[in-house]
Amino acid sequence: MTAAESLEAPVGGPAATDRAISRRVLVGSTIGSAIEWYDFYLYSTASALVLGPLFFPGQSPTAGMLASFATYAAGFVARPLGGVLFGHFGDRIGRKSMLVLTLLIMGTATFLVGVLPTYEQAGILAPVLLVLLRVVQGIGIGGEWGGGVLMSGEHAPLNRRGLYASFPGAGFPLGLFGSTVVFRLVSQLPEEQLMTWGWRLPFLASIVLVVVGVFVRRGVTESPEFVRVQETGERRKVPLAGVVRQGWTPIARGAFASLGLAMIVSVYSVYLLSYASSGPGTGHGTKVLNGLLVGALVEALMLPLTGLLSDLLGRRPVLLFGYAMCALVSLVAPRWLASGDQMLIVLTFVLAMGIGHAAVYGAISAFLIDLFPPEHRYSALAVTYQLGATIASFGPLVAVALAGSARTATPGIQLLWGCLAVAAAAVIAGRIPRPGEASARPEPPLTDPAR
Repeated sequence: MTAAESLEAPVGGPAATDRAISRRVLVGSTIGSAIEWYDFYLYSTASALVLGPLFFPGQSPTAGMLASFATYAAGFVARPLGGVLFGHFGDRIGRKSMLVLTLLIMGTATFLVGVLPTYEQAGILAPVLLVLLRVVQGIGIGGEWGGGVLMSGEHAPLNRRGLYASFPGAGFPLGLFGSTVVFRLVSQLPEEQLMTWGWRLPFLASIVLVVVGVFVRRGVTESPEFVRVQETGERRKVPLAGVVRQGWTPIARGAFASLGLAMIVSVYSVYLLSYASSGPGTGHGTKVLNGLLVGALVEALMLPLTGLLSDLLGRRPVLLFGYAMCALVSLVAPRWLASGDQMLIVLTFVLAMGIGHAAVYGAISAFLIDLFPPEHRYSALAVTYQLGATIASFGPLVAVALAGSARTATPGIQLLWGCLAVAAAAVIAGRIPRPGEASARPEPPLTDPAR
């Protein structure tokens, strides 16, 4: 079967070979994505719970939290760089090889965080090394997301692209679930042991997961749409030039839609996690982690359903529903999370992450894929998704700075509302291409050597 024929024949059709390839791609993309998000969100959980006093001591609690969140944001700042870098070679060389490489980069950086000296042991060198490794993590995750969703989405029948592309998206809540579980376990240690060696264990365990992930990903086949681009000679020397030449409208729509998606994560899984954990009373941190665990697990289960709904109902209504759900929950989230009531805490994360964020995440991968043709699609996803995620990463930092010494979640909630409003406007504005339409749309002829 040629690459062109494979695009016309449904991947989930009667051929046993196609079904086997489809399963391997979905499993490989999902497992690899889960491992990389585990690596990446280990830091977000640690930044809210332990990294401030370990790497930024001698400061007020607010200043220490600001420094910790700034390092959290540093990983996101590096994401567009990683996205452009891996997007370029993903559009030139192929999706598969980039996915293996990003997994190795992420795993190595995460493992090295686990062996870093603390400020007490190495002085200023400790936070410098932490920021450096966080940047390396950001470069790796910047190339991971686009490659994972493209491998799944480009293997899919066009009428099921939302469903297929949602599977690597499930790697996010699974990775968040896994990172939260391990920190939930090590947080049971006595505080002295947690702050000396216990916090290192989740980072060190990453190396085992990376070995498994590389083994799984090496067994998947290359994207059939990329193979077609190779065979027809449509590859560009500079794929990013093709993204810009296509116009700024799809870039802006994709970036703003992604901003809303990422701000949900920054506010609910980082900012409000820290806000509730630092509140009065005992056991708040454990209860909030429990709630986040349940919310992440529900989201992992809901993502294929929301991806399928985006195929059946369209991307726009599913995305708008998700934005609206997260905005509504934020009206009560600070009070519920700080209440100490485990049921209310769980309900907050189930509604916001398990349902609201799942709706946005389940639809946005296919939404972005459909905006761009395959010859520069990897690079396009880097520019759009990673740009939005980078801006959103500063949400906790800005919110804490605005709140100052006051204990209030209002600045973070207001930032969330603003970003969700902009994201909704980007989704509503203009027409959403039908699945495969961007792939089929011819581009203007080029006379420069960028082709």
